[in-house]
Amino acid sequence: MKHKINELEDIAAQVRRDIVRMVHACQSGHPGGSLGCADFMTALYFEIMNHSTDFKMDGKGEDLFFLSNGHISPVFYSVLARSGYFEVSELATFRKLNSRLQGHPTTHEGLPGIRIASGSLGQGLSVAIGAAQAKKLNRDHSTVFVLLGDGELQEGQNWEAIMYAPHNKVDNLIASVDYNGQQIDGPTEKVLSLENLQAKFEAFGWHVINSDGNDMDAIVKALHHAKSLTGKGKPILNLMSTQMGYGVDFMMGSHKWHGVAPNDEQLTAALNQLSSTHKDY
Repeated sequence: MKHKINELEDIAAQVRRDIVRMVHACQSGHPGGSLGCADFMTALYFEIMNHSTDFKMDGKGEDLFFLSNGHISPVFYSVLARSGYFEVSELATFRKLNSRLQGHPTTHEGLPGIRIASGSLGQGLSVAIGAAQAKKLNRDHSTVFVLLGDGELQEGQNWEAIMYAPHNKVDNLIASVDYNGQQIDGPTEKVLSLENLQAKFEAFGWHVINSDGNDMDAIVKALHHAKSLTGKGKPILNLMSTQMGYGVDFMMGSHKWHGVAPNDEQLTAALNQLSSTHKDY
């Protein structure tokens, strides 16, 4: 391992501190899903992926990551900065005028680590499949990762992509679903039930693994396992159970923190729950 589990947990705690501070500072953004995915994103960038901070858009010879549910940009920006793509101090510009750190990731500002604009939900899986097929054509044996929200699986384009990938044996692709059961208007079960996602993906021809996305040891093991399954004829789905707002007790498990910024008192309470040996920006 590149890092011990407790070291990864410490990084994830700092990522969560970054998230609540960023969203609080501009009083805008999406803390709930960002906090829930902090362990996954930390594991991915600090342990699992073969990637370079000498950023090149084509990503030749390295693993790629695409964020489909682009509204959880705070966790993405924090992990990119903390892993060395740009200065951590730039996190203070989140959602400000002329910042490279827009509410949804964009490419025209040239922010290192960002390969697609994301925020229009339902599109990331299609992009990731295209990138994975390009790697196969280029005889590049790297892996493509993509993160999807569970709510965005209500978008029809996903199901075309889910059907396409197994048919074309896109087996250098690992998709993860942030399966927290919450979306902007309430529980997914009430808005539009997803039913049995594992059975659905398996019926389409995917290899499905289940993981606990808020247990660092479990998610690291799951992602290593997922990577060991590449090259075997099927795309891989990491069906990842998380809690929205994980790490901050008053945010956990509620759709109400999907897109609400904490006030001053709530920020202090959140930071008091998130200790880390790293430094704030």
